[in-house]
Order: sequence, then structure tokens, then C-alpha cells
Amino acid sequence: MPTLRPHRPRLRPTAWLAASFLAAASLSWSAVQAAPDRSAHAYISLQDGGVAVLDLATLAPAAEIPLQGKGPRGLGVTNDGHRLVVAVRESGDVQIVDLDKRLVVQRIPVGKNPEFVRVRGHLAFVSFEPSSTGGPPPKPGEAGAKPPHDDDDDKEPAQIAVIDLDQGKVLRRIVGGAETEGIEITPDGRRIVVTNEADHNITVHDVRTGKRLQTIDIQKYGDRPRGIKLSPDGQTYAVTLEFGNKVLLLDSHFKPLRTLDTGAFPYGVAFDRSGDRLFVAAARANLLQVFDARRFTKLADIPVGERCWHFTFTPDDARLLVSCGRSKETLVIDAKTYAPLQKIPTPGTPWGVLTWPKSMGSLDQP
Repeated sequence: MPTLRPHRPRLRPTAWLAASFLAAASLSWSAVQAAPDRSAHAYISLQDGGVAVLDLATLAPAAEIPLQGKGPRGLGVTNDGHRLVVAVRESGDVQIVDLDKRLVVQRIPVGKNPEFVRVRGHLAFVSFEPSSTGGPPPKPGEAGAKPPHDDDDDKEPAQIAVIDLDQGKVLRRIVGGAETEGIEITPDGRRIVVTNEADHNITVHDVRTGKRLQTIDIQKYGDRPRGIKLSPDGQTYAVTLEFGNKVLLLDSHFKPLRTLDTGAFPYGVAFDRSGDRLFVAAARANLLQVFDARRFTKLADIPVGERCWHFTFTPDDARLLVSCGRSKETLVIDAKTYAPLQKIPTPGTPWGVLTWPKSMGSLDQP
């Protein structure tokens, strides 16, 4: 990793106040159906509902967009901000939402258990797991846990559907590994990089042909790679290792560089816009952790709710939105001081969150 100037000014961690948040929204998501507009909004997938819409100017609920089928998880927004791409578990498809009308306008069959979505240009990349039975995976050594690369002819590997959003169809399906989770795209757009949880590896594939080009075994650093994000300068990949309680940093050629220790069960990961800071959602530790991405030191531990997997900056980079599933809330945090600003009750078990205009976050990147 190249040596770059340290982050200035140095941001001091702010202790989490014992008191409650400064404000809390009490308005029902479904009760509000304001007319859509082109201002800044956040979109939150609800595993027990549709997609919640948050007005970023007021931090008030704006609507809940109904979907067809239960279990929306991954989501991505197109570059023009007119369409939202949502993976829906129960129906095994990707649903395209017209954000001007706030209606599902197209459904594209993908496969069983679609989960992670990444949009790049006119393409959407969607991971799905035909052999997944749902529920949390067993920890290493527990009953039911299998060694990595365990051969099982009855298990169909996870795949990544490559969808042409302009044509509204799946162009090809790329075979990943066991329980493919996170997806990243190389700067040139020619390769995708995916984390394979149960195989304990990262694989690199040609977007056009689907051919596997490279396999990076990461088990010496920790088990179950999950989140993955490329730094803004395109030089560093950060990968969370759920059962290793670490972040693994790789260079642009996918050579492991070093690890950073995290709280329990890290998942979502993102750099800030400058690439100076790295944010990690440590789900079981109930923390959003902040690291200096140049000096590899921890800057802050920000207490959050339960099962907070994904997060995003707001488009102005001033605030962080954290999606917390089990505590059923969206947290608003000052992105400079790390002070809590607001707790927004979010019924429906929030899974992921992103914004339009696009922001840095664990699911998206401008």
C-alpha cells in the first residue's frame, strides 16, 4: 500500500452519551406517502416489509415502497437515481422499483435466495445461494460445521447473476463458491471480486465470460469472509472476516497486506470519500468501528444497536446512517465527531441502507 499523508485534521472519538438520542422519529413509515421528488433520500430494505424511504433533509419517514414477496435484502440504485434494484429472498427475483413512482415496474427471476446487490453502470450483480437453508451458520467446531472446500455433490455453489438493467434480463450467471456474499468490481469494470463465506476464500472472475481468474485463500487470517470494499484510489481491498474478528487488507493485485483487529462478527465495511478512514460494522459487538486507513490505528468505537450489518454516509458526508435489524432502528451519527444525533424507529427488520445521490457505504459507492 502506498504511503500517503496522514488524515488531517485528526478526528477525536466522541464518547457515547448515556442519555437517549437527541431526537427520535415516531411517525409510521407506512402512514406517510409523500409525493416523490428528486431530493436526497435513503432507502432501507426491510426483511419483514418493503423498502423504507427516509427524507434526508428532515430525517423523517417519507414512504414505504411495497414489494412482491417477502425478504428484501440487498439493494442498489442506478446512476441516474431513477431505479432501485432489490433482491427479494422469498420470490427468488430482483425487483426493479421506479423511484419517481415508488412502484415495482419489473421483476427479473434470478434464483433461490438472492442476497447481495451491486450496481455498476447498466449492470447489476446479484449473488444467490441455491443450497442455502437460511439461518446463521455454525461456528468452526460446532455441530454442522464443515471444513473449508468440503466436497458435497449435493450442494450447488452460489452464483452471481449479471443483469442488464436496460434490457431487463440476466445476461449470464457466474459460479462463485459456497455461500457467496459480498461483491466488488475492479476499477476497470472487467472483473468482479466476491467473498465466499463457507469456502473461506475470495475469487476473482471475468465479468464478460464468468471465468474464474484467481482464488485467494484467506483462512490463515480468519474464517468466513463477508463484506468487501475497494478504496477510492483503487489500490486497496478491505474484507471483513466474520469468524476471525478481523479486516483483511489486500493490494490491487489481491495480495494480502495485513489485518486489523475488530469487534465480534464484522460484516459491512466502507472507506470514507477521501480514503483516509475505514469503517467496519462489528455486528455482535454492537459497534461501528473507525480506523485510520493510512496508519492502521483505531480512531473510535461507536456504540450502535443490535445486528447492525450495513451503513452509509449521507451524500454530503456529514452523517452516517446505520441499519440495525434486531433493534429495528436506523441510527444517525455525526460523521466527524461520532456523536449520536437521532434514533429512527424502523419496524420491519432493516437489512441494508443506501442513498440517492450515491454515497460511500457498505452497499454502494459513488
